[in-house]
Amino acid sequence: MTHPAIAPGKTAVITGAADGIGLAAARRLAALGMKVVLIDRNAEKLEAAAAAIGAGAEALVADVSQSAEIDSIAARLHAQGGPVSVLMNNAGTGGGGDALSNPAGWSKVLGVNLMGVLHGVQAFVPAMVAGDAPGLVINTGSKQGITNPPGDTAYNVSKTGVKALTEGLAHTLREATQGRVSAHLLIPGFTWTGMIARHVPTKPAGAWAADQVVDVLLEGVAANRFYLWCLDNETTRETDKKRVLWNAGDITEDRPALSRWHPDFKDAFAAWMAAE
Repeated sequence: MTHPAIAPGKTAVITGAADGIGLAAARRLAALGMKVVLIDRNAEKLEAAAAAIGAGAEALVADVSQSAEIDSIAARLHAQGGPVSVLMNNAGTGGGGDALSNPAGWSKVLGVNLMGVLHGVQAFVPAMVAGDAPGLVINTGSKQGITNPPGDTAYNVSKTGVKALTEGLAHTLREATQGRVSAHLLIPGFTWTGMIARHVPTKPAGAWAADQVVDVLLEGVAANRFYLWCLDNETTRETDKKRVLWNAGDITEDRPALSRWHPDFKDAFAAWMAAE
């Protein structure tokens, strides 16, 4: 069983498609008979990816942080064949830094990870809503946008924004189309992608492969789940659940921000995780 928007001959647009989760999704949707439009900034890798998929794959070089480039692609594709059926806003980058550093890095990360998703939504989704066919929107978030671990605060902010954006989009689409067009938040865990491979050239044992994430994606949208929560090879669903609930408890229990990493709450957090 698949989502009704995933059908032979229909068009899927995927950003960040030159490698990693985007490429894995493109391969799988192409194998299901869809035409796939791969968008990425890396022209060489993008052309190789489209060539490997073969007939029905089109490579378009664009920077998702630039709305005019995405608007232009959307207008051309709509003129050629009407609204797309599947939109996967997947392009992402890291390396922004903490709240006191690297303004240029912050601009880059927010421009790609958050504004790139918004640009894709605003370029493609209105035509999906105005049409009469099933439509599917998948935005790639991250567990870091939910648990917000210390480190790359810019990345966390961008992915938290994607979560809020996609939740709001899902409500808007439900009201506007009664479920004909749906939005879903993909939430990968530790996944070996091109972004990770630049720093860790060999897949770590704890990481999932991109195809495992796409398995969750396809199963989840077929079941109409909004939160497409992925695991990895070192974290269980129960562990993830407890971490998320602890973070929510920072608000309800009036604890310090990110108390999971606060020395005064180290023992309390360990006891929470150990409890049955």
